[in-house]
Amino acid sequence: MYKNILIVLSFFVFLSCTKENNASVINPNGCIKGKLVLKGICMNYVIEVVSGTIDPSLIESTWENPDTHDVYKNVFGLASICTFPPTLKEGDEFYFTIPQSPVDQLCIQCKAYSPIPTKTLFIELCAK
Repeated sequence: MYKNILIVLSFFVFLSCTKENNASVINPNGCIKGKLVLKGICMNYVIEVVSGTIDPSLIESTWENPDTHDVYKNVFGLASICTFPPTLKEGDEFYFTIPQSPVDQLCIQCKAYSPIPTKTLFIELCAK
């Protein structure tokens, strides 16, 4: 009888662990899901908010690239150019947070222009 109870309890523990792990893959630690939609020259990057809660006043609900006339929804320009991984490619999705006190960006950046939205954000990538 105790063996059957242990089996049933083990089954419920297994299910609860599986649900918890899946939730962390979907949205780890309350992070926002983003997508690198435009990788311009000199870290002029445009990021789309794919899912998660973000103050709409921080992003452009619609932005048109003046060079290509492509239209993007829920985007912002990357301000944290020194800490953003250069290995991410256009189309890559990732999770990020918006730090309360962004770190000063003291790195070398070329000044070639590539259009980005007016609204920019400092972000920190969430650990995988």
